[in-house]
Amino acid sequence: MNLESALLNVGTFWLLLTPHEYAHAWVADRLGDDTPRREGRLTLNPLAHVDWIGTVLLPALSSLFGFGFLGWGKPVNTNPYALRGGLNGLALVALAGPLSNVLLALLLGAVARLASGSVPAVADFAGLGVFLSLYLALFNLLPVPPLDGSKLLLAARIPVVVYQELARFGFLLLIVAMSVSNLGRWLSQGSYWGARQILGLFW
Repeated sequence: MNLESALLNVGTFWLLLTPHEYAHAWVADRLGDDTPRREGRLTLNPLAHVDWIGTVLLPALSSLFGFGFLGWGKPVNTNPYALRGGLNGLALVALAGPLSNVLLALLLGAVARLASGSVPAVADFAGLGVFLSLYLALFNLLPVPPLDGSKLLLAARIPVVVYQELARFGFLLLIVAMSVSNLGRWLSQGSYWGARQILGLFW
């Protein structure tokens, strides 16, 4: 129960979440849906993307008590009927967020390498960012609403009624899965392995 570490994780998570949500909005806009633009989501302003429960409270508690890292940002609303490709376009919008975090992890890996000799504190922060950015990508690919992976279920044409039922209990499913299973540990291990591979590219 390290409060300082938990707060650092939350702050870093919020910074990483901003380009993630912006990527959703940007791809939706490029595919013809102006909903994110009209709702003020086509921006890199962190306040536009914060969900105070999913971005601050739950990440702090899950990090503090050590059952993985549970969190998300304010969902970017999209209209599948306005997207080129319909539900296939929705899948591209959903994948844009995790992909942006993988690219950001690569960028932070380069920053960590450049700062390692002159500014170790920046290198440590960037290294933590690599890990959390990959964690955010993996976590959001889980096929549970409101996470990005759930939109892939729609693109796979599962019945809408099934998706709606899953969405009713999605929040509870995530809490239970992270609390009583090894899901959080598996996500952490996968993110740690990926971070080592990325950092290894620059050393």
